[in-house]
Amino acid sequence: MKISIIIPCFNEHKTISVILDKVKNLLNFEKEIIIVDDFSNDGTREILKKIKSDNGVKIIFNEKNCGKGYCIKEGIKVSSGDIIIIQDADLEYDPTDIPKLINPIKNGNADVVYGSRFTGSDEKRVLFYWHSLGNKFLTTLSNMFTNLNLTDMECCYKAFKSSIIKDINLKENRFGFEPEITAKISKQDIKIYEVGIKYFGRKYSEGKKITWIDGFRAIYCIIYYSFFD
Repeated sequence: MKISIIIPCFNEHKTISVILDKVKNLLNFEKEIIIVDDFSNDGTREILKKIKSDNGVKIIFNEKNCGKGYCIKEGIKVSSGDIIIIQDADLEYDPTDIPKLINPIKNGNADVVYGSRFTGSDEKRVLFYWHSLGNKFLTTLSNMFTNLNLTDMECCYKAFKSSIIKDINLKENRFGFEPEITAKISKQDIKIYEVGIKYFGRKYSEGKKITWIDGFRAIYCIIYYSFFD
């Protein structure tokens, strides 16, 4: 099975080379790495331009800043793997968890796998009480509308059979991707699993980008995509 690892990035010059090396060093499965740069202006694009789009690495440069969801959609379009997984570029998520996330799909037990920062015994950085409370609120609200029992709907790590996600018409261009895809897969007759992951959260001074405004958008997306799309 071939795995497509999509890495959306925006202004990650401190971490993009590190995350790429970590993903490249993953063994035991065939993979392609798709990096989508969202019009970075901190030197990230210059770093990526020095990396050749070969040896299993594809690089896409957006001509304007469009958002994480847009980058994921562009990555899905050019992907050729049997499984597609999303990997952030900021080192909050450890690529060594990828085999754990894709195994339920490879073993035929799952069609979609979510990572969870709130379950399992893996190490996690302790940060932002109100942030974690907001995540749990959004997950609970999403579960109420989808009738799923996820513990971390907003988690970056999501793995899909490519045949499933390529068949979904995704519309959200920014952080609304998470509640949108969750609402849409909940309407399908598929098997969804969740696995605990490591998490090394960042402070805003370290480059964290999501804000309370994205939380309000998430509430809208949970309701809208559950009923109207």
